[in-house]
Amino acid sequence: MPDNKKIAVVRCAIVAETCPGIGCFKAFNEKTVAFSDYDENTDMTAFFTCGGCPGRRVFRLARSLKKHGVETVHLSSCMQMENYPECPHVDSIRQTLENTGIEVVEGTHH
Repeated sequence: MPDNKKIAVVRCAIVAETCPGIGCFKAFNEKTVAFSDYDENTDMTAFFTCGGCPGRRVFRLARSLKKHGVETVHLSSCMQMENYPECPHVDSIRQTLENTGIEVVEGTHH
């Protein structure tokens, strides 16, 4: 039996102060919205914040994610939607992850 696909979610550190991540986990558990292409053979292995502007934790964590088998990282909805604080670093965060060989998916629960 093959290992489960491992994914992670990176989210905005500012929004994390008021959001416990329930929407992201609900969408993942129900396999809806940005998680609709996954099945029961997918594990959410990591759920972390960017570390604050300019996404300073992402570079440090990308290698660790890769080491632990994470193949895909979702950029949370809060990093991309207009009704949240605008993330001025989302492009560099995306690029950092892609440079590590991690697939990046836009969005989580919206």
